Amino acid sequence: MSFQDPISDCLTRIRNGLMRGKDKVLIPYSRLKFDLVNVLVEEGYLKSCEKSEDNGKSLIEVDLKYYNDSPAIKELKRISKPSLRKYSGASDLESVKSGLGSFILSTNLGLMTDRDAKAKNVGGEILCEVF
Repeated sequence: MSFQDPISDCLTRIRNGLMRGKDKVLIPYSRLKFDLVNVLVEEGYLKSCEKSEDNGKSLIEVDLKYYNDSPAIKELKRISKPSLRKYSGASDLESVKSGLGSFILSTNLGLMTDRDAKAKNVGGEILCEVF
């Protein structure tokens, strides 16, 4: 099965799993999606993720995180889309929800949050916003 936008599919699977109260979700594996989920784990929005195999297909198994029975992620939004890419320099990045949320950027140094990108003075494509 081919997807037009695999990153949007990944974010939607996480959002849907959180809305339904699931403990885990499975996402088709790609290195970009695995790195994206790893950034969410490092920032504390998700418990963990690992690569697994099912019938010869590689998957990302994501453990979702809840706090007081409500999802740790309140908003997960795709910013740059295949039809309209959004790029930003390090100095042009604004804070998300007064610094409570994060942008996840694809830079030449790999995927990172907006805070890391500002600290390293690199810009890139804004993949998504998380709060």
